[in-house]
Amino acid sequence: QVQLVESGGGSVQAGGSLRLSCAASTYTHAWKYWGWFRQAPGKEREEVARIFMNIGTTNYADSVKGRFTISRDNAVNTVYLQMNSLKPEDTAMYYCAAGCLPTHSGVCDYWGQGTQVTVSS
Repeated sequence: QVQLVESGGGSVQAGGSLRLSCAASTYTHAWKYWGWFRQAPGKEREEVARIFMNIGTTNYADSVKGRFTISRDNAVNTVYLQMNSLKPEDTAMYYCAAGCLPTHSGVCDYWGQGTQVTVSS
């Protein structure tokens, strides 16, 4: 049973930083794209960042460009999301996902349980 375990969420004041981690219990090279998604209450889930595991190519939502950085450590099957200059509108449950389709459709094979990020003004 594949598991993705997120950690690193919490509460922070606006302008602060958090680093999320997503560790997979196993890994297959078929999981080419990993992504970080978020969902705030009453809003649709949105993809905030994705990474192509083989070569590290990244892509970001406009709302987080220049503030968030996605990275990976293939040796330990882990993907990270460094979040800087956090804003109250970044408050959401953050999920990592693996084995995502190349299109930004939100279709992924595996999902983590989520970690809450709360940013106060």
